[in-house]
Amino acid sequence: MPFPVPSPASGPVPSPAARPGRIALVACGAIARPAAQAAARHGWPIDVHPLPPLLHNHPERIAGEAEHLLDELAGRYDRFAIGYADCGTYGAIDELCERRGVRRLAGLHCYDLLAGAPQMEATFEAEPGTYVFTDFLVESFERTVVRELGLDRYPELRDDYFGHYTRVVWLAQEPTPARREAAQRAADRMGLPLQVVVTGTSRLDEAMADLLDPDDPRPPAAAS
Repeated sequence: MPFPVPSPASGPVPSPAARPGRIALVACGAIARPAAQAAARHGWPIDVHPLPPLLHNHPERIAGEAEHLLDELAGRYDRFAIGYADCGTYGAIDELCERRGVRRLAGLHCYDLLAGAPQMEATFEAEPGTYVFTDFLVESFERTVVRELGLDRYPELRDDYFGHYTRVVWLAQEPTPARREAAQRAADRMGLPLQVVVTGTSRLDEAMADLLDPDDPRPPAAAS
C-alpha cells in the first residue's frame, strides 16, 4: 500500500468523500471481510474495497477489474494496494502493480495467505486431488459452487465436476460449530472426505502489514 496510483491524464478532482491519510485496498471479495477485520483489529488506516469473489472463475478479468476500481478511487486516496495474490492471473496482477506503482499481497493464491506456501505445496504434493475450502467458500458454497455449476438443477453432474478429487481440505480461519457443519455438508455434497486444518488469520495479518510501509520498494515477501 505504499505508493500513489497515478491519476488519469486529466487529473481527478478530489471528491467530498476523499479519505486523506488512509489506504485503499482493492481486494478479492473472498478475503475482504477478514482483511477488514484485520485492519480494525490492528488499527490500520485501511479501507477495503472488494471486487466480486466470483471473478475467481474468470482470473483473466481480475487485473482489469482491479485497475478499473483503482481509477474509480483515484483522487479519494493517496495510497493504494491490491488485495490479491497472483490468483491464476499468470503475472497480470504483477504487471498492473508495476505499472501503477502499487504492491499486492504475497503468494500464488489466497491459500498461501492462510496456510503459507510451504504447507500448501506439501498438501498438494501429498494428495494432488485436493479441493480446498476457505471460510468464505464454506459459507457461500451453495451460491458460489452449487448454483454456479448448475448442481442445483443437474445434481447428476457432481461426479463430472468432482470425480477426480479425493478429499476436501478446509483451511479454517475461524472454525465455529456452524462453519464445521457447513463444511461437512459441502464435502458430503461433493462426495468427498473432509480434513480440517486450522490456520487462523495470522499470515493474512502479516501479509497486510507487509504492505503498510510507504517507503519500501520491494515486492511483497513470499508467503511463508
